[in-house]
Amino acid sequence: MSKHLKHILLIVIGILVLNGIGNTFYKRFDLTQDQRYTLSEATKHIVADVESPVIIDIFLEGEGFPSEFRRLQSETKQLLEEFYAQNSNFHFNFINPLEDETNRDQIIQQLNNRGLTPMQLTVQENGKSSQEIIFPWALASYNGVTVKIPLVKNKLGASQQELVTNSVQHLEYAFADGIGKLVYGKTKKIAILKGNGELEDQYLADFLTTLKDYYYIAPFTLDSVATQPKNTLNTLKDYDLIIAAKPTEAFSEAEKLVLDQYTMNGGKSLWLIDAVAMEKDSLYNESGRAIALPIDLNLTDLFFKYGVRINPYLVATPYSAPITLAMGEGSDSQFQNVRWPYSPLVNTTNTHPIVNNVNLIKFDFSNPIDTLKNNLKKTILLESAKLTKLEGTPKEIRLDVVTKEPNPQEFNKGSQPLAVLIEGEFTSAYKNRVKPFTLEANKDEGLTTKMIVIADGDLIKNDVIKNIPQELGFDRWTGQLFGNKEFLLNSVNYLLDDNGLINIRSKEITVPFLDHEKISESKLSWQLLNTLVPLGLLGVFGFIFNYLRKKKYSA
Repeated sequence: MSKHLKHILLIVIGILVLNGIGNTFYKRFDLTQDQRYTLSEATKHIVADVESPVIIDIFLEGEGFPSEFRRLQSETKQLLEEFYAQNSNFHFNFINPLEDETNRDQIIQQLNNRGLTPMQLTVQENGKSSQEIIFPWALASYNGVTVKIPLVKNKLGASQQELVTNSVQHLEYAFADGIGKLVYGKTKKIAILKGNGELEDQYLADFLTTLKDYYYIAPFTLDSVATQPKNTLNTLKDYDLIIAAKPTEAFSEAEKLVLDQYTMNGGKSLWLIDAVAMEKDSLYNESGRAIALPIDLNLTDLFFKYGVRINPYLVATPYSAPITLAMGEGSDSQFQNVRWPYSPLVNTTNTHPIVNNVNLIKFDFSNPIDTLKNNLKKTILLESAKLTKLEGTPKEIRLDVVTKEPNPQEFNKGSQPLAVLIEGEFTSAYKNRVKPFTLEANKDEGLTTKMIVIADGDLIKNDVIKNIPQELGFDRWTGQLFGNKEFLLNSVNYLLDDNGLINIRSKEITVPFLDHEKISESKLSWQLLNTLVPLGLLGVFGFIFNYLRKKKYSA
């Protein structure tokens, strides 16, 4: 008896030792081919810095979810479990916001008011389709502050499966970005340049409102350069990034030197520049025409030294966004959406973190960019479709171009760069040149920095209706939301990102789905197979068993 007790005691001790080792040396293994559950170093850094509970409410719960969105629900849970494995301060709950049917409309309105816009889905089961409403959002709270986290990554023309694949690929970045805002708050400062005819605040309102969640923002005028250039430069150096949003008045040499030296001292910049003066509103007159003219901002030599040149041509392509025009005469006229060749749509396949998995981006009267050889690294972020033509200026632009069938042979200039990222150690545009004013700490060779040049000032411009700014990228006539805001936000985040969080966007994940058509077609066959085969095997087993039993006992 004592021998048996000794064995049992040894087994119990062994189990306790193994349990202790398991708790001490806890390890999760990611066996997926694309390593989707392996967090990036940037995410791990953010998660590790969480020092008090983070409460995350995910509104992906309820009946009637399509199988694709149940996959998104599952992937979200897996990701948050990985967060919890890294730091036990993470707590999450899946909530069905529409569980209370009696107050359904009121709840939808309340969530909508908080910016949690609903999404309508088509659910197909047993050959029948129905409509369901979901709220693809999460709310994360930390130390009394709450941020909303989008769980769905929209893309025009995407099927539900493609939508979920894009969303799963975007999940880690979405949560890491949201948690990062809670943990670190705002540290970087952005200057919005004024004084050279840039866009008014109402046309920048939506994008600046989005930026305020991440950075401190302030207007910065260059007017003081004329009297106090050194003080202006020293003040500008306090900002981490400058944004020039569609200037229309030429920069003076003194202003250019300030901007050049800001770059030499490691300042980042985002330029949205028009090389041609042309506005769509100027076409809405009795003649339906206007003249597009080249515009000289006195920046050509500056950008040339940095390795790019914006040419005063208009980019036209049949792969473009529509323009809404009144077609017909008098009371018979109707508003119609017709293709407008001067509004190129860019659907990039580039995997750079700035543009990876971004929705279609809309341009208006954009210009081509040449990249020049120097020691700087240049990455073409956005380019027009292969069917593109360039129209020189001055050029008469006419609305009746929409009535003419485009000739594919005219669109023979190939893809034209529209946005370029420049990285490296810049050389001053005023090296070995007479300078407009003297600087004691002048730099001819700059610190490592980054710059993005976009050849379209309207890319950042939101519509204004009855003095109310609209969402950037939203076309009220077609109801489509283009990816302009996401692209610009990614651009700013990349320029100012020191911990590599933006690089998560380049992570590629493959999500396998079932083929619903094949399921519907072969459903009966598989049901019969799963029902009859087990019964058949059981019958064969019973027959063999009885045969062997009779043979054994009859002998």
